[in-house]
Amino acid sequence: MKVITSVIVIFAAVATSSASLQCEHAKPNIPKDWIDMVKPCVQKMRAQIQTELEASIQYLAMGAHFSRDKINRPGFAKFFFQSASEERQHALKLISYLLMRGELTSNVSKLIKRTIVPGTLSWVSGVDALKDALRLEAKVTKSIRGVIEECEQPKEEEGFGFNDYHLVDHLTGEFLEEQYKGQRDLAGKISNLEKMMDEHKALGEFMFDKHLLDEL
Repeated sequence: MKVITSVIVIFAAVATSSASLQCEHAKPNIPKDWIDMVKPCVQKMRAQIQTELEASIQYLAMGAHFSRDKINRPGFAKFFFQSASEERQHALKLISYLLMRGELTSNVSKLIKRTIVPGTLSWVSGVDALKDALRLEAKVTKSIRGVIEECEQPKEEEGFGFNDYHLVDHLTGEFLEEQYKGQRDLAGKISNLEKMMDEHKALGEFMFDKHLLDEL
């Protein structure tokens, strides 16, 4: 009987303490002085995240196309799937940067559109796909340059302009460097593949695909 009474007392104590618990914490009162990115720059960064994700989806479509049994170009498929992963990583890096600067405290659910579809789903040849990839990279590069331009001298409604040196240096030194190297690599691949196909026709693409598979 004493055991039963003790158990009842324990349950009552737990129930009482549980009732006093709250499911949500009070909103912390954090000073805003450290958050200094201006609105036009933040908007451009959010748009760039979308651009990177759109590029990733397009590369996934390319990889899927060359993985088809009737196409069967594993080298091209691997190359484009890796490109899709890189673009997705770029988006994650931009999200991390905005988090570091305290600029993802609201409208996070609107950061990524729910419907992103690739513009093209099939390609006549590997050359056509590589040329589309180069155009896509040039579009992403232009978009990044647009972010840099906006963040160097953004115009606020109050007429205030803030040169975000840190973000501009980050985008220029890391993102643009990778973009330019990637574009040059694609241009070289297009040049080599066109020469091989000119000499060997379909066999040239087959040989180039094997080279891609061994290279990656």
